[in-house]
Amino acid sequence: MKIAFVTPWYGHNVPGGAESETRRTAEHLHEAGFAVEVLTTCIRDFYADWGRNHHKPGVEMVNGIAVRRFPVQKRDKVAFDRVNQQLMQGRRVSAEEERIYIEEMIRCPDLYAHIEENCRDHLLIFIPYMFATTFYGAQIYPQRTAVIPCFHDESYIYMDIYKQVFPQVHTLILHVEAEHRLVEKVFGAANGQFRAVIGEGVDADFTVDAERFRQKYGLDQPFLLYVGRKIAGKNIPLLVDYWSRYTQVNDTDMKLVLIGKGEVAIPPEASQHVVDLGFVPLQDKYDAYAAADIFCLPSVNESFSLVTMESWLAETPVLVNGRCEVTQEHCQRSNGGLYFSNYDEFAATVDYLVAHPDIARQMGRNGRRYVLENYQWPTIVEKYAHLLANMQSEPLPHV
Repeated sequence: MKIAFVTPWYGHNVPGGAESETRRTAEHLHEAGFAVEVLTTCIRDFYADWGRNHHKPGVEMVNGIAVRRFPVQKRDKVAFDRVNQQLMQGRRVSAEEERIYIEEMIRCPDLYAHIEENCRDHLLIFIPYMFATTFYGAQIYPQRTAVIPCFHDESYIYMDIYKQVFPQVHTLILHVEAEHRLVEKVFGAANGQFRAVIGEGVDADFTVDAERFRQKYGLDQPFLLYVGRKIAGKNIPLLVDYWSRYTQVNDTDMKLVLIGKGEVAIPPEASQHVVDLGFVPLQDKYDAYAAADIFCLPSVNESFSLVTMESWLAETPVLVNGRCEVTQEHCQRSNGGLYFSNYDEFAATVDYLVAHPDIARQMGRNGRRYVLENYQWPTIVEKYAHLLANMQSEPLPHV
């Protein structure tokens, strides 16, 4: 059984949730004995110029897996950005604008030609949904194709171009039931399509040392922790605003600690209550989870949330945005955290968790049990094995 993961960029240190899931899933399937390769572009990562080749075309071995890279061509970035800006603001766009969006995103015809010429006998797994590599590649051999879409309830998913593609592929690999409900809402009934809710594998073998983190960064006070990209799409401005308001009306020495790439404006009145550590070593991130009193994820656009799982593995309770069905579902299923939908609820839930440390830590332990019972790699690999066997039973497409 030959398996090809197709993704817009790939590498050991490439940031991003879908990027991490791709790498870790491919590596664990490889370790389990599957014949895995990766097909990708020469783009460095999400933050790079999507019309510029960073890597050399050809095959590179990355952690034992053959990674085949294909060059990208120049694109009309101005036209793409004009449409994408409207989508980022939640607006609907015309059919012509949808065409511009997908055609001027990533131009990589050699990748699609390779799939058509060399992957007829492969099982193809595309991730995530919105990129051109998935849109064009998934149309080549749809009955041999699975998509890990990482769907969010956002403007992109409602574009007509996607409705022409994703209902036609053999399998959709979904993370939680909330994502499955979103699929049915947007794309309708399955009509024979296999829609598998299997989650995502989580590395649970890391160790933590809360005191080591506190000493290294001079943090003696209790703190609320955020880990991830500091961008508007993750609702970081909202978190900073809520925290600023909270510290102005409460006599507290509690801090908000931010870990991750990116920049966010901190109001002067909140500067004494916010510690932005930027990018830190991996072990420091794990130690931070254990040292935190609460882990907060304000994002509404999550399809799984690895950072939530990592926080729970360190037995720290989470506080999530009630407008995100995915993370809210995790909290309800695990009893591992609380959620808010406005400032008053944010303040009340922080107050409750701080005032009830025993209950908060029990929530953290509940979360750890939830992760270990549902998302350890042996469980996820077994689910993939069944899914891939189901796909392999399909006859090869005609040439």
